[in-house]
Amino acid sequence: MPNTASSNNVFIDSRHQLIDLLAQGCKPHTAWRIGTEHEKFGFIRPEASQKPSSETLKAYTPPPYFGSHGIQALLNALYDSQPDHWRPVIDEGNIIGLNGKGQSAGAAISLEPAGQFELSGAPLRTLHETAQELHDHFQTLRPIARSLGIGFSLLGFHPTGTRATMPWMPKSRYALMRTYMPKVGSLGIDMMQRTCTVQVNLDFDSEHDMVRKMQVSAALQPMTIALFANSPFFEGKPNGFLSNRARVWTDTDRARSGTHPYVFSPDLSFERYVDWVLDVPMYFIMRNGKMRNVAGRSFHAWLKGERQEGLEDTRPTLEDFSHHLTTVFPDIRLKQFLEIRCADVGSPEMILALSALWTGLLYDTTALNSAWDLIRSHPWEAYHQLYKQVPTQGLNTPFGKGTLRSFASRIMTLALKGLQNRNIIDDKSQLSEEIYLAPLLALAEGAPTQAEHWLNRYHGAWMGDTNRIFLESEV
Repeated sequence: MPNTASSNNVFIDSRHQLIDLLAQGCKPHTAWRIGTEHEKFGFIRPEASQKPSSETLKAYTPPPYFGSHGIQALLNALYDSQPDHWRPVIDEGNIIGLNGKGQSAGAAISLEPAGQFELSGAPLRTLHETAQELHDHFQTLRPIARSLGIGFSLLGFHPTGTRATMPWMPKSRYALMRTYMPKVGSLGIDMMQRTCTVQVNLDFDSEHDMVRKMQVSAALQPMTIALFANSPFFEGKPNGFLSNRARVWTDTDRARSGTHPYVFSPDLSFERYVDWVLDVPMYFIMRNGKMRNVAGRSFHAWLKGERQEGLEDTRPTLEDFSHHLTTVFPDIRLKQFLEIRCADVGSPEMILALSALWTGLLYDTTALNSAWDLIRSHPWEAYHQLYKQVPTQGLNTPFGKGTLRSFASRIMTLALKGLQNRNIIDDKSQLSEEIYLAPLLALAEGAPTQAEHWLNRYHGAWMGDTNRIFLESEV
């Protein structure tokens, strides 16, 4: 999706500039696009650990950054294989990602703190294009990674790694966060190093449309956590959670994450969101190409001209605010588009299913209005309370007169109708976009979630060996 963090060094003289920055995201229906992002855990494949090498390699552990079997080597190899598709992203002399160009324009490959490998997909018109993009990414990545002895696994929380065994990538922003996170929550380091997510980015045509989409998707995030639960292990053992990733987010940094009460306020607007963002403590600013640590400072106070350490010699710019927007982590993040962020990453089919769910619900007016009417049959507080139960109970969480599974079934009916109304047929297969919703329809009818599937494998065929999950969830 378009990046709000443009190279814009205009000084901020009024909050209205920030409101206008977000409002510039409004687009006509014909310009609406779908952007799909996912992260995945790298691991050392067994055959690589058995080869004679000067490097110490242990099967199923995360690859380091440096070395012949490391993330740096992988990024360089990807670039070398497709130099017409990518531009290297360099941070203090180290390659930390790739920005797309040519056929890959609008896409990016980046690193999470422990080397989780992220594809930020280009903004695409249809789910069929998203499916092709995902297929092409795995087809390109797989042979290059395997030549380096690296595999990739799609799971929401690292099933075996401890904090001590997870590596750190040489990315300036993460060094800052690593120091700051323990000050504001007990699980922030786990969020950084041991979680992987999938999200979809979608557009809006007006402030009213943005508000309706944000409130509907925020109310349905607990349902999303339950549907996509794919992290039932902690350091090699089940720990009672179907989505351990969701549990981690409950104590990461409550000032900048979760769903805050303003989201459900009748006066939700671009302005209300800006005010919330301004009150979230800062991480950094960029000056002369260098990152300056201003963690904990107030953007609001800076904007009002109040003296703060590290900010005395400079004024806030629109670029500063755009960077700050990327350092807040609510369930639904607003830039010049909406990021819907609460799901564990899962199989390729589930990655596509997330985009299908929200495209069907939010990009068809009838489906969106019907979803609004349905969620308003429960008070907003009911959805907030679900966060306490869904990480452990999943779709079996009691809700209303039934369970979250029965409620999800009604939502799936609306999403399916929305996709059918779009009526976008793939030229090759002659199939409609609704095919991508199939995994969620099965879950709503009673199929086991990914987490439940892995727990069955753990207690059955694996005989308690959690390492088996890496090859079985490999892409």
